[in-house]
Amino acid sequence: MSHETHRSLENDGHRMIMVRAEDTVTLYARSGRVLTPYWMDLALAGMELRPGTVLDREAVIWRHGRLDFGAARSRAASSVTRARALAARYPASYACWDLVQHPARRSATPAPSRTRSDAPCSWNCSPMSPADPARTGNR
Repeated sequence: MSHETHRSLENDGHRMIMVRAEDTVTLYARSGRVLTPYWMDLALAGMELRPGTVLDREAVIWRHGRLDFGAARSRAASSVTRARALAARYPASYACWDLVQHPARRSATPAPSRTRSDAPCSWNCSPMSPADPARTGNR
């Protein structure tokens, strides 16, 4: 891994909520805007999660061994057609710290903000990596 830390992801990615429903994954901006068509590679990888799971954090793009905020911003501001072309060239990863909801629990109470921001990256969802932390041991 390069010099990037979990704290630098907060400035190098595109913040979004990932919601795994029974048959779909929907990605939302903090404003509530649906982002799924622009980040379809993450939505497909998110299908590996159990239905009822909700995650919060950042979509990031690695280029040349570093996080590339410009690439993430470009993808987010693109048309759906261009976003898919960018995804084919530079697949995204989802760096997650907050498990907002899990199907094994009726509700999940987020940890205090200070604790969440200090937590290490616990899950990385990418079309190039296994998505389920139970399979990979990344918890």
